[in-house]
Amino acid sequence: MKIAVVGATGMVGEVMLKVLAERNFPVTELIPVASERSVGKEIEFNGKKYKVVGLETAVSMKPEIALFSAGGDTSKEWAPKFAEAGTTVIDNSSAWRMDATKKLVVPEINANVLTKEDKIIANPNCSTIQMVMALAPLHQKYTIERVIVSTYQSITGTGVKAVQQLENEYTGTKGEMAYPYPIHRNAIPQCDVFEDNGYTKEEMKLVRETKKIMGDDSIRVTATAIRIPVVGGHSEAVNIEFANDFDVNQVRAILHDTPGVTVQDNTDTKTYPMPIYAEGKDDVFVGRIRRDESQPNTLNMWIVADNLRKGAATNTVQIAEYLVANGLV
Repeated sequence: MKIAVVGATGMVGEVMLKVLAERNFPVTELIPVASERSVGKEIEFNGKKYKVVGLETAVSMKPEIALFSAGGDTSKEWAPKFAEAGTTVIDNSSAWRMDATKKLVVPEINANVLTKEDKIIANPNCSTIQMVMALAPLHQKYTIERVIVSTYQSITGTGVKAVQQLENEYTGTKGEMAYPYPIHRNAIPQCDVFEDNGYTKEEMKLVRETKKIMGDDSIRVTATAIRIPVVGGHSEAVNIEFANDFDVNQVRAILHDTPGVTVQDNTDTKTYPMPIYAEGKDDVFVGRIRRDESQPNTLNMWIVADNLRKGAATNTVQIAEYLVANGLV
């Protein structure tokens, strides 16, 4: 099976290659794809060396699957070209997520919507993925009416430039700024650009994508997204109002039994999710599970995941695994 990784030299692309190797994905030929300045460079995968090629060359090589993580503009232009050549594209940018003709998939929740005809499949936003992983099983049981989420997001969500900015600020080195303000010892209440309604694009992704993945437009979602000087993963404080009452121990049990979710919730031993534990792992970690005492049928919890893995690379590879396992490519 020929697999192209578009954006192979970028931060998420590198993690995609790592995840493909770790999960023993059946790659017979890897096609690493990047921008013109990286063409000809060599990358190593499973003990073999592969030369980086450009997009046009990659399309002509007709891979079965192309994993895209090269930004929205590249996806808009090139995903249809790969699709026309018979390749199934799994795209990690925001380009296709809210396109009504494209599926937005978290495999544990809604992979069953996929068919052979889906040639461009959208991977959701990292902060949405980890949230819906915890919400979906609870929605089935208690019916979610409203979600209030505040995110505390890793600088790796912005990319290499942001990591470099933080390192420069640690060491007092002058350098390029990824953010309009220092990030060291700071919290910036802006992830992505502002929309006309005063919310950022990141906040509105949480609103729109949650409804699409869960297949329920009646769920009301409001979000505040904050960038913090953390490298290992995104954290979210989530308040969920249900139509029906719940038992907190049953909530823990449901989450405990959900594939891809790990419950870390013991106040006696100060056990709760933190980015320092989530980094490099594929699970979504949930803790601080407690009843909201200010109103009925409402729950608080804290959700943490590595945004480069389950939030991006791992979810993309899991979609590819589902396609292969079900003969859809």
